[in-house]
Amino acid sequence: MAISESVSLRKIRRRKKMSAKDIIFYAILYAFFLLFVVVTVYPLIRIISYSFSDKSDKLYTDIILLPNKWTLNNYGIFFVNDAYRRGLFISVLRVVIGTIAGTMCSSLLAFILSRKKFIFKKGLAVFWTITMYAQAGLVPTMVLYKKIYLNHTFWVYIIPCMVSVLNVMVIRTYMKSIPDSLEESAQIEGAGYMKIFTSIVMPLCKPVYAATALFMAAYQWNAWLDAMIYNRMNEQYTTIMFELMKRLDDFPYSHSNNGCFPSYPTITAAGIIVATIPLIIIYPFFQKWFVAGLTVEGIKE
Repeated sequence: MAISESVSLRKIRRRKKMSAKDIIFYAILYAFFLLFVVVTVYPLIRIISYSFSDKSDKLYTDIILLPNKWTLNNYGIFFVNDAYRRGLFISVLRVVIGTIAGTMCSSLLAFILSRKKFIFKKGLAVFWTITMYAQAGLVPTMVLYKKIYLNHTFWVYIIPCMVSVLNVMVIRTYMKSIPDSLEESAQIEGAGYMKIFTSIVMPLCKPVYAATALFMAAYQWNAWLDAMIYNRMNEQYTTIMFELMKRLDDFPYSHSNNGCFPSYPTITAAGIIVATIPLIIIYPFFQKWFVAGLTVEGIKE
């Protein structure tokens, strides 16, 4: 009882110690974050509202929070229109294949660079880091892809993205935090490097794999420039982002509001939601691993 009373007295004293300056500070802080939430969430709510609105709501500024006339027809075009339907399929396919392939290749290279006995690890790390800042450019890249027959194929989305230097460095840093005693114990038992990688390193690196996989999936889903450059003449491998980009690039500015706001068609608003919602839905499932993967913590021996 004495301990609980002393703790409660301490809390009361701490509350009494809050000065008027502290109250003003916290009030301003809470007001700032509330304004930040409103500024970031309100535009998304308006776009969602407009995506469910009938075409009779011609002006985007007419809708505040709820549509005047509800409809689901704006989303139906993504299942009826061949280009959008094909783009959705290719985008989902490149996200799945690209994320798995990129994670596996990056983790293998990171494992090699994290081994202390590998004598070329410093040279390769420096070489790969230079490639992050010094690149040949678009024209040599296009010529290279043409020589190796990647143009006008689905694999132009996958093969160039199988290795990301940034992801390799992030995974390598996490792998270096794994104690060497685990590898030494496995080697004493007769395990080779592949066995060590699959049985020890990979299970311990699940958090960093989740973090890098989220980066790769977001990139693959949002990418549209590669589809425009390499598969513009081949509609078979179009992506949903490229189709939405073409639509966003074509809509005119309205004469209302002095031309300051574009007149978003309802279908375009639905396309923005289709492009945004998947990542918003996926992120909460990866949040736990995402935070742990970006925080390097030593594993106790």
